[in-house]
Amino acid sequence: QVQLVESGGGLVQAGGSLRLSCAASGRTSNNFAMAWFRQAPGKEREFVVCIAWSDGRTYYADSVKGRFTISRDNGKNTLYLQMNNLKPEDTAIYYCAADRAYYRGPRADEYDYWGQGTQVTVSS
Repeated sequence: QVQLVESGGGLVQAGGSLRLSCAASGRTSNNFAMAWFRQAPGKEREFVVCIAWSDGRTYYADSVKGRFTISRDNGKNTLYLQMNNLKPEDTAIYYCAADRAYYRGPRADEYDYWGQGTQVTVSS
């Protein structure tokens, strides 16, 4: 089993920044696909960005490209999401997801492991 715990959410004004963290524990390995998704009230879960843990290959949703950056720390088994120039439409619960594969894309149903989510609220 793999456990994912997100942190770093909060309330920020439009134009501000936040950094989310996702700590992975349990039966992790270097061959993992990880991603961030988000879900706003009354909306479907939405893909944000994914990464191949082994080589850092990434893929971003158009809505966050140029503003958000995904990264990982192998020594800490931690995934990060740096979010800059935040907009009110970025308000959502942000979820970390993982799967035992080299790489997964934007489909939520391809990820087996999920964190509990962290709330991000951007005020205008």
